[in-house]
Amino acid sequence: MKALAIAASNLRRFARERSNVFFVLILPMLLILVLGSVFGRGFEPRVGLVAPGTGDPTSALVEGLEAHEGFVVHRHDDGDTVVRAVERGELEAGLILPPGYDEAIRDGSAVEIDFIARTGQDSLSIRRTIDALLAEQMALPRIAAFVSREAEISYDQALARAAAVTTNATGVQVAATVAGESFIARRSWGQFDLGAQQQLMLFMFLTSLAGSAALVQTRRLGIARRMFATPTTVRTILLGEGLGRFGVALVQGVYIMLGTMLIFGVRWGDPLSAVMIVLAFGLVGSGAAMLMGALFSNDQQAAPVGVFLGLGTAALGGCMMPLYVMELFAPAVWTAAHVMPHAWALEAFEVLAIQDGGLGDVLPFLGILLGYAAAFYVLAIWRLRVVLTR
Repeated sequence: MKALAIAASNLRRFARERSNVFFVLILPMLLILVLGSVFGRGFEPRVGLVAPGTGDPTSALVEGLEAHEGFVVHRHDDGDTVVRAVERGELEAGLILPPGYDEAIRDGSAVEIDFIARTGQDSLSIRRTIDALLAEQMALPRIAAFVSREAEISYDQALARAAAVTTNATGVQVAATVAGESFIARRSWGQFDLGAQQQLMLFMFLTSLAGSAALVQTRRLGIARRMFATPTTVRTILLGEGLGRFGVALVQGVYIMLGTMLIFGVRWGDPLSAVMIVLAFGLVGSGAAMLMGALFSNDQQAAPVGVFLGLGTAALGGCMMPLYVMELFAPAVWTAAHVMPHAWALEAFEVLAIQDGGLGDVLPFLGILLGYAAAFYVLAIWRLRVVLTR
C-alpha cells in the first residue's frame, strides 16, 4: 500500500504541471495529425496539362493520363502558366497540346507537342509514360490515314476497319511472375499508422526521461530520506517511484493508441498484443527514468539531458526515419538502430499491423524489451540503494 501511495503522489504532482498535460496528451496527437497529413499519403508527381481540343483524340489522351496512378494531372488553360509552375517547382512536368492536335491525329500528319519538366527521376518516368500513351494513340490513326489514301475510302471507314482488325488481332502476351515477398506490399501502411507508432515510442520514452527530474527533486529535497526514516524499506520506496514513472508512461501510451484508433483509424493489430508491447515499453521507459534519476543530483540538469537523450535515442531507433528505409538504403544504420529499444517495439507493431501477427509472433520482441527494462531497473535500484543508504 505504501508503494501505491508513493506512486499516486508522483502522479498527482505530475498532473499539477499544466505543461505536462500538453506534452503528454495534446502534442503527440498534433504531431501524428501533421505527419500523417503531410507524409502519410506519400508523394505523387504533379503534371500540368494544356489540352484545348475537344475531339476524341484529345479526350482519349486526357483519360489515359488521368487514369495513370504514377502522377496527378492538373488541367490548365494557358501554356505559360504551366511553364512558370514547373520553373517554380509547383509542378514536376507539363504537357502542352497544340490547338490542331485532333485534326493532325485524324490526318496522320506530324504534330508537335511541348513537354516541360524539371530534371530528376520523376521527369524521366513521366516522360516514358507520356511517350507510351502517345505511341499507343497514334498507331490506329496512322493506320487509318494510310488505308484511306491507298484504298481511296473515307477516313472514318478506314478507321472503323483498322479498329476492327486491331481488336481481333492477337498480340504478344507477356506473363510476369514475382519471386519472393513484395517489399512494398508487405508495408502497406495507412496514412497515419506509421506516424502513430513512431510518436507513441518517442513520447513514451521522452516523457519518462523528462520525468526523471521529479525523482531527483525527491532526493534533493530530502523526501526520500524522510520516507526511509519511517518504517518504509528501500524496496518500497523504489517500487513506488518506479510505479509512478510507469503509470505516466502507461497512461500516455494507452491514450495515444485509443485516440489515434478512434480519430485517425490507425491499425494497431491484435489488441492484447499491442497492449503488451505498450506495457513492456512502459517498463523500459520507466526503468531508464529511474536510472537517470539515480545518476543525477540536480534536476535542472536531468530535465534537459532527458529531453536530449529521448530525442536522440528515438531518432536512432527509427522514430524519425522509418526502419524499412534504413534497411533499404543504410543497412549499417538499421543495425545500429537495434541498439535502441524503440526499434524492437516498432518491429513488433509492424508484425501486428502489417503482417497480421498475434501474441506468439511478438513474444521475441517482448522478451527483448523486458530485458532492457530489467537491465535499467537493476542498475537504478543498485544506484538508488547506494544513494539512500550512505
